[in-house]
Amino acid sequence: MRRRQAASCRGHIQSHPKWGASFAALAASEADRKGLAHVTAMSSAEPSPGHSRRDFLYIATGAVAAVGVAGALWPLISQMNPDASTIAAGAPIEVDLTPVAEGQVIKVFWRSKPIFINHRTKKQIEDAQNVNVSKLPDPQPDSARVKAGHDQWQVLIAICTHLGCIPLADQGPYDGYFCPCHGSVYDTSGRIRQGPAPLNLALPPYEFISDSKIRIG
Repeated sequence: MRRRQAASCRGHIQSHPKWGASFAALAASEADRKGLAHVTAMSSAEPSPGHSRRDFLYIATGAVAAVGVAGALWPLISQMNPDASTIAAGAPIEVDLTPVAEGQVIKVFWRSKPIFINHRTKKQIEDAQNVNVSKLPDPQPDSARVKAGHDQWQVLIAICTHLGCIPLADQGPYDGYFCPCHGSVYDTSGRIRQGPAPLNLALPPYEFISDSKIRIG
């Protein structure tokens, strides 16, 4: 009976507007005195379903917009790079001559054609210059087949003028180029000297953009 009356009394005190706060403070003080944990409840940080859906829609919309912008920019970026057809049609190429040693011949490609670049020795230059041009099958002086001031560099289209084979460099009796298919022989200037080829090896359009670099095309 006394317990029920005490419980009823506490209920009236806790519900009273003036005494409720005091009772809570006293209870907390008593809990602290006894070493009991005092926990304050906080509202949940989890967003409501409505907020979650709205945030998801914002993120999804932003992602779609970003993809759309990237898609719109890609054709513009792609147009800035030359495509394969442009390169095949004759886009210029630059070749660094620094690594090419004297007496060495390298092969590069321009417009899908092989190009010989020959770093001629002093002897090869002299042999090409000391020729009776009038007796050549396709008369042409060496000076017309090199750039002025760059006699050591011979740049040729490496296609035999007979049937379109690729000749071998540093071969034949003239220390030039030899086509093993039908025996055409070219000198160090790329001029036809023996065999069935009717013309000298062709010269590609090129220029020196520095002493050690050329642009072909």
